[in-house]
Amino acid sequence: MAKCEICQKDMFFGRKISITRSQISRRALSQQKPNVRNVRVIVEGTPKTMHVCTRCLRSGLVKRA
Repeated sequence: MAKCEICQKDMFFGRKISITRSQISRRALSQQKPNVRNVRVIVEGTPKTMHVCTRCLRSGLVKRA
């Protein structure tokens, strides 16, 4: 699984609980993956392929080639 090379965003782990008749019946680990794209960006004047999340793309932290 790739992570963002700009902000180091990676997988997020949490717990998903199942509630049946006002009681917690079971717990399970859940994971959420970041929306990472493989794009060509300009780094120090040269184009380079990087894994960048869409939040960094939208906010303008990288310049696309």
